[in-house]
Amino acid sequence: MSTTVDDLGAQLIAAEGAHVAHNYHPLPVVAARAEGVWVTDVEGKRYLDLLSAYSALNFGHGHPAILAAAREQLERLTLTSRAFHNDRLGPFATALAQLCGKDLVLPMNTGAEAVETGIKVARAWGYRTKGIASDAATIVVANGNFHGRTTTIVGFSDDPTAHDDFGPYAPGFVHVPYGDADAIAAAIDENTAAVLLEPIQGEAGVVIPPDGFLRRVREICTENNVLFIADEIQSGLGRVGETFACDREGVVPDVYLLGKALGGGILPLSAVVANEDVLGVIRPGEHGSTFGGNPLAAAVGLRVVEMLASGEFQTRAKALGEHLAQGLESLVGHGVTAVRVAGLWAGVDIDPAAGRGREIAEKLLARGVLVKDTHGQTIRIAPPLTIRATEIDWAIEQLRHVLS
Repeated sequence: MSTTVDDLGAQLIAAEGAHVAHNYHPLPVVAARAEGVWVTDVEGKRYLDLLSAYSALNFGHGHPAILAAAREQLERLTLTSRAFHNDRLGPFATALAQLCGKDLVLPMNTGAEAVETGIKVARAWGYRTKGIASDAATIVVANGNFHGRTTTIVGFSDDPTAHDDFGPYAPGFVHVPYGDADAIAAAIDENTAAVLLEPIQGEAGVVIPPDGFLRRVREICTENNVLFIADEIQSGLGRVGETFACDREGVVPDVYLLGKALGGGILPLSAVVANEDVLGVIRPGEHGSTFGGNPLAAAVGLRVVEMLASGEFQTRAKALGEHLAQGLESLVGHGVTAVRVAGLWAGVDIDPAAGRGREIAEKLLARGVLVKDTHGQTIRIAPPLTIRATEIDWAIEQLRHVLS
């Protein structure tokens, strides 16, 4: 019996379920092609991508300028390891440092690697520069955080799904309520090396802190000789209508943690960016990665930074974010209990009477819209920054329909 097109997707999902570890619970769609903001599945149906791979696809699927940079580099040199120099890393690091207004870049691959690197840098700085007693350094973190999935990082998560059954965990982390600057000030003592925060908490449901919170954190860290580390892996690189979410309050952290969109949506690339007096504490041989700073990733990252330097994508995200906010706010009281919007990034709290977040995501999938739920009743919306206003309007109409 011949296989129909409709059977193909089910077969591929079944094969994945049989041979891929069940660490995700994907929506039942099998993507085969994509361009811009649209994804096509193996059955030929098109979907509007409102997730952007958690901001990794800020510039859309297959952006021509990014693909061109990758193709050109593929023909020249892809990997050397950091045992040798390559001709792409220097230009990339220079451009990224300038974009961030910092001196140095430490390139890695994944977002979790960037966070782990930031933790190591903070501890080394605490011992070698601040003078904290050996093995006594602490880092202040926020409740509701999501910084990655390594054992160190999940050890200071308060999400049971991420945290439970993976211990024992590394000590040295002090929890405070997110958005509470006074609690941060109270948590700091002579052993505090850093405060590690997401300027906007993504996995928690696009949770935006109170106005002035980041400015106060910056002041507290400066007053106490403590590093302010901003995890801008999801929030940075144009997503919120600024280059970084910290820019919304005119704040410059000591350390930027970057990833996701830095790789242009085609490969993993992350970075820790800081000044010489901070990143300079890391000595040769103390940290590294075989693929970190590889010439292919550096060539792609350089193109991404060049695109951001123009300001075009930040401007689009800000203007279209206002359009998105207006549309989503019209749904409050009509199946939505609250919305939080920063640029082209939104958390939408679904009224339980309308269904759970997963149910709404599945209904939107059936109508050609890709979103992802989080924490039961919230869906996240984060389209590529190349989306059009008419496409936003269409997506909101689909959401309005499934809620009704």
